[in-house]
Amino acid sequence: MQVEEDPLTVKVDHLKPYNKDDDVIKATSFEVISTLREVLRTSSLWKDHVQTYTQHIGDFNYQRLADFGAAISGANKLLCQEVLEELDVYKRLKFTLELVKKEMEISKLQQSIAKAIEEKISGDQRRYLLNEQLKAIKKELGLETDDKTALSAKFRERIESKKDRCPSHVLQVIEEELTKLQLLEASSSEFSVTRNYLDWLTVLPWGNYSDENFDVHRAQKILDEDHYGLSDVKERILEFIAVGKLRGTSQGKIICLSGPPGVGKTSIGRSIARALNRQFYRFSVGGLADVAEIKGHRRTYVGAMPGKMVQCLKSVGTANPLVLIDEIDKLGKGHSGDPASALLELLDPEQNVNFLDHYLDVPIDLSKVLFVCTANVIETIPNPLLDRMEIIAIAGYITDEKMHIARDYLEKNTRQACGIKPEQVEVTDAALLALIENYCREAGVRNLQKHIEKIYRKIALQLVRQGVSNEPDQESLGVTVNEESNSGDSITAKDEIVKDPAVEDASVANNVTNPASEEANEVNLTTEAPKEDSTSKGNKKTDGVAEDAADKATEKVVVDSSNLGDFVGKPVFQAERIYEQTPVGVVMGLAWTAMGGSTLYIETTKVEEREGKGDLVLTGQLGDVMKESAQIAHTVGRTVLLEKEPDNHFFANSKVHLHVPAGSTPKDGPSAGCTMITSMLSLAMGKPVKKDLAMTGEVTLTGRILPIGGVKEKTIAARRSAIKTLIFPAANKRDFDELASNVKEGLEVHFVDTYSEIYDLAFQSDAGTEMI
Repeated sequence: MQVEEDPLTVKVDHLKPYNKDDDVIKATSFEVISTLREVLRTSSLWKDHVQTYTQHIGDFNYQRLADFGAAISGANKLLCQEVLEELDVYKRLKFTLELVKKEMEISKLQQSIAKAIEEKISGDQRRYLLNEQLKAIKKELGLETDDKTALSAKFRERIESKKDRCPSHVLQVIEEELTKLQLLEASSSEFSVTRNYLDWLTVLPWGNYSDENFDVHRAQKILDEDHYGLSDVKERILEFIAVGKLRGTSQGKIICLSGPPGVGKTSIGRSIARALNRQFYRFSVGGLADVAEIKGHRRTYVGAMPGKMVQCLKSVGTANPLVLIDEIDKLGKGHSGDPASALLELLDPEQNVNFLDHYLDVPIDLSKVLFVCTANVIETIPNPLLDRMEIIAIAGYITDEKMHIARDYLEKNTRQACGIKPEQVEVTDAALLALIENYCREAGVRNLQKHIEKIYRKIALQLVRQGVSNEPDQESLGVTVNEESNSGDSITAKDEIVKDPAVEDASVANNVTNPASEEANEVNLTTEAPKEDSTSKGNKKTDGVAEDAADKATEKVVVDSSNLGDFVGKPVFQAERIYEQTPVGVVMGLAWTAMGGSTLYIETTKVEEREGKGDLVLTGQLGDVMKESAQIAHTVGRTVLLEKEPDNHFFANSKVHLHVPAGSTPKDGPSAGCTMITSMLSLAMGKPVKKDLAMTGEVTLTGRILPIGGVKEKTIAARRSAIKTLIFPAANKRDFDELASNVKEGLEVHFVDTYSEIYDLAFQSDAGTEMI
């Protein structure tokens, strides 16, 4: 129908004539009616429309059936418009049938979804009702109590065995909380908070102490088994045990082990706990910036938890464990408070008798706990906290000690962890010495252990390529080496899966032992072949290659200094000693770092010479303290030169450049003062210092030599550089005398009070010496 200019005049298109008795039209209309019935049966949405339509329409012909079906199908307007525009009755019915079929599918899907949801809801409701009925029945029969009663009974049972040892104020709080629990609804948030609080209160080991072993000889044996050296630490623990034996009981102590990484600070804590027969608990405070980690959260916060110490007591189950607080020198400080200040109460023997955790809010007795802290440097520990701890300095290991540790601890454990038998490999002393001096110069042995593990992994790959297949045993699988390792961390060795196939086969050919040893080991290293019988002899000729592989003896792998690079690569370190004989203006000093001791060269040269234009230029990333030491050295050097050579006006007229290599390494500290003076005087007088000489010491403006730190580390660094003569401040003589004899052996050491003594030793050959 089209509307023209005159709105009262329309153009009408009539339907095409059709035969009402046509079988196809009848069948199509019946299918439309059947589908509409299905739709109305599954959905009541269109029932009202059908009733209204049937009341106003008397003649229910085919075209009206098509229009009605399309109208209630829920199809979009475009599809319905296509039905209206179709003039052929059969096609009109066919379009309508498609639309009502789609509506029927949607109705069925809607019905299935509604049925599934209804079944789920009714099932949950039914299950809930049955559970409630079952609870009610059991309660009537006395077979079960409600949740609150069961929880109260559990908490009372826990605390019943501890009543004799539990403090009265704790028992009072528990009773109050149990009464409160009975009055709360189980669905309330306060109920969960109270339940968790009671759980923590009743699970703690109130008054439960482990039986300590005060056998000094047993403790000495355990400590020596697990760690080599560390005599200061072991002596202090043995003193602690001896005092406990005489008193019949022991008190908690706070010990701080200070030393470079990898010297065994962390692992010694576990050995101390084993020697004392105490439970061991470790937590690290490195980077910790939240006080709540130490003191706990208030219970008013969601997800509140107790602090580390309460968690420790729950974990170990005793009130006198050994607690290792690791990396205490790396405590952070954030917006949530200062953890170092929170540790003051924990590490104070006068206060930790009544340590108060914010979560528990009841005093806890920590006076029996033995605290062992570890730190790399003590300078970053706040003074109030440092004052509460007994500092035991652990110096780095010398080469002889590293050799002993590598041979008796690290190599043995690594070999077992890799599943290699002792007769299959030999690492010579020369290889270990080269490994220590050229690859692992740090104070500890952690890096040494990594290199030994690398060597044995490559050996394992070589053995597998040679056809060796060791039977797995208890010793080679899951070997735990943390209790015998000196690396400073708990390390569990596991089976290594070698992922680096780029190992040259030629490296095996270099590892040939003498014929006698090779022949002696041939039986153990050769893969055992099956015994022959009469049926197998005839088949041997079919596989000659397999026969040769089975009969070939596996060579023993030998690691020596000559082939060490095949296993660990090129040497990392070169000789620290740059000059065999230091030239004019160059003097070797000694320095201390967190990684141990090292040599420190002071170099000076004259830039220009102009009358009255004496000056000093400093380079080498020197800190403020070291720059001040250089200025003092310049002034003292002028005084000494004026006294020794009055006619020498070098400092007044020369611009001196002082440099401390390496330039990329920041340096600071006062202990290079005497070395700087000697370097400047050597340049001013044109004389080199005595050969094989090194010195360290802080100097004052009047030429007095003040004590320094790191005597052992600096002595080790001097020995590593083949230094024969050392100069230390006289105040450090006691520190030097306490060193082991193997550290001091072969060194000519002088202890001085004033710089004039150093001058005589450095520039005169007839100076008196003290031979150690």
